[in-house]
Amino acid sequence: MKSRHFYIIGLSLFVLCACVDNKKTIVSEKKVAPNVLFISVDDLNNMLGVLKTYPNAKTPNIDKLASRGVLFSNAHCQAPLCGPSRASIMSGLRPSTTGIYGMIQDDKIRSDNPATKDIIFLPEYFSNNGYHTMGIGKLFHSHAPEGMFDESGGRVARFGPYPDERFVWDGFGTSDRKNYGRTNTDWGAFPEADSLMPDHQSVDWAINRLNKKYDKPFFMGVGFLRPHVPLYVPQKWFDLHPLDSIKTVPYESDDLEDVPPVAVQINDLPMMPSTDWAIERGEWPKIIQAYLACVSFVDYEIGRMLEALENSEHAENTIIVFWSDHGYRLGEKGTFAKHALWESATKAPLLFVAPNLPKGKVIDQPAEMLSIYPTLLELCGLPAYERNEGKSLVSLMQGKNKETFVAITTFGMNNHTVKSDRFRYIQYEDGGEEFYDHNNDPNEFTNQAKNPEYQDEMAALKKLLPKANATWDPNSSYNFQPYFVEQKARTSGAKK
Repeated sequence: MKSRHFYIIGLSLFVLCACVDNKKTIVSEKKVAPNVLFISVDDLNNMLGVLKTYPNAKTPNIDKLASRGVLFSNAHCQAPLCGPSRASIMSGLRPSTTGIYGMIQDDKIRSDNPATKDIIFLPEYFSNNGYHTMGIGKLFHSHAPEGMFDESGGRVARFGPYPDERFVWDGFGTSDRKNYGRTNTDWGAFPEADSLMPDHQSVDWAINRLNKKYDKPFFMGVGFLRPHVPLYVPQKWFDLHPLDSIKTVPYESDDLEDVPPVAVQINDLPMMPSTDWAIERGEWPKIIQAYLACVSFVDYEIGRMLEALENSEHAENTIIVFWSDHGYRLGEKGTFAKHALWESATKAPLLFVAPNLPKGKVIDQPAEMLSIYPTLLELCGLPAYERNEGKSLVSLMQGKNKETFVAITTFGMNNHTVKSDRFRYIQYEDGGEEFYDHNNDPNEFTNQAKNPEYQDEMAALKKLLPKANATWDPNSSYNFQPYFVEQKARTSGAKK
């Protein structure tokens, strides 16, 4: 009897220990939520070494990052302008849904707008799901709405530092100064040291926080200002790109003769240098050199931050997304600007690095920046946000989704483009159209909209245009674009 009593006690202890051990196993196997490093680069086109789109691009750190994840070579913005593009990425909504087609203050994205008044911004979604959120630099248009981050490093105002006098471009060009205002456009070697650049200071801030311990997962956004104009960085970055090695991009002086009048109006940017002006003055190679120098500088700063991450305790548990708000034209279609629905203005790099994604994969089919929000949620194992209008790219990156993707970009009310694998279709508010076959015309020199051979392809893409076109907000327009000024007048009932 006594021995049976001890047997029962022993069996009970064994079962109890097994349960405790099993509980320990369950706890130890509980998945730890990944951190997120959210890297935004302003006005970055696809001139990256890894993409081999330009012979003199030098971006070793971005190339290394691409070798660790999945790079989209054919990603496109939702708007070819900083403010509406970033509002779209952060809200998860298209400009045609929100009516945010122009520049807008960060704190006003949600105010008095039925489409966005109760939207949860991307960083907020992570905060609501237990993340410690941090941000510095240009993430929304300025920095972020008030109180967006648990820790905010803010943003240095404007795009300095600036020399006492501009080097080449006065910022006005031939424009009507009252209606157009002044741009930051200029180029040259300045200042003397990287440490004087706001982007360098932002990386210092980020490195400091990457070296800390956290009791919950973090979301860290770092927004770089360069290569946004002015194209100023220290001389050593210019030295990486000797002027005699610079090649200009394809350009035809009569390129716009076959596009609709609205397209010409949108592209009327006299405060920016024209390609013809740059050719006459011998400045075209210098502008491209300055742009490449700025890209190499940003690449270096990103490398500093990634090295700090790799040397931290967060290295194995941090998802990285790298993106730009839109492309940038370096002489294509007659000017140096974004502000258009053509390929060179809408295309920008998009890159994801995560443990469950392939390494060194490049995807050439179209993708949208609108997909950043839902893709990050899925990569982090968070519930999908039902308000997102973009599609997660996870299954596509993992090779499980054979669906055909397209990218839709909007610039001003009722002006849209749809980019497929092969074609680009553009429709303007007055019904004007453009259509390009990238297999035969990658530079979009010849508008095929009236070619009967392409009518079926045009009709298929036309069906994908946004059905909703929210009312234009005249208070958010750029005052230097005649087209937007006219649209503002139409919306407010004023005479043209």
